[in-house]
Amino acid sequence: MTRVRRSRPVLVLDAMGVLYETGDDVGELLVPFAVRHGSTAAGEEIRQAYLAASYGQIDASSFWERIGVEPAREDDYLAGHRVSPGVGALLDGAGAVFDSVCCLSNDVAAWSLKLRRRHGLDRAIPRWFVSGEIGLRKPDPGIYRHMRVHLGGPASGFLFVDDRVANLDAARRLGLHTLLYDPAGKSEPGDHPRIGRLEELLDSAIVARATSRRSRR
Repeated sequence: MTRVRRSRPVLVLDAMGVLYETGDDVGELLVPFAVRHGSTAAGEEIRQAYLAASYGQIDASSFWERIGVEPAREDDYLAGHRVSPGVGALLDGAGAVFDSVCCLSNDVAAWSLKLRRRHGLDRAIPRWFVSGEIGLRKPDPGIYRHMRVHLGGPASGFLFVDDRVANLDAARRLGLHTLLYDPAGKSEPGDHPRIGRLEELLDSAIVARATSRRSRR
């Protein structure tokens, strides 16, 4: 795993809250959608069913049936996800700054696949590590190790961008470099370097600071 040597870092992007605008997709999108389409399940029941699906314990159809929504409504739900501003520019220019780009996401496997195909992200991001396929969710250390085993190279060769400090904390403990994506300036506590626009990742000076030893306190 550590024999791979790269001159530039691998950029690891979170999906919900980074590639896609909504960070709390369950609370902001999924629960309201389910209620509008006839679900009588409580919000917590929907969250628990989602967790099971995002661990790969049940498939997407079983999820919808469990919460009382027709599985045929799935594409209507997924249509509510919007790509974050700056994603296109970042992916177009990433090759000049990074060795490669991958995604590390907590999501239902089938939804992740549909969304990235819908928005054309699979063409620019060839490798997707999704909790529903792996059976682990961030911030479990195992999901980061899984990614590294499949991509190879030392932990210091990765720059991980997420909108949740807990996920970044876990990555940093394993030796990955980290950046907090904080477009709304929420100032969540934490000592990770921050960016407010995805295009900032095309600035080699910002990337150099984020991947310096000093940034990994």
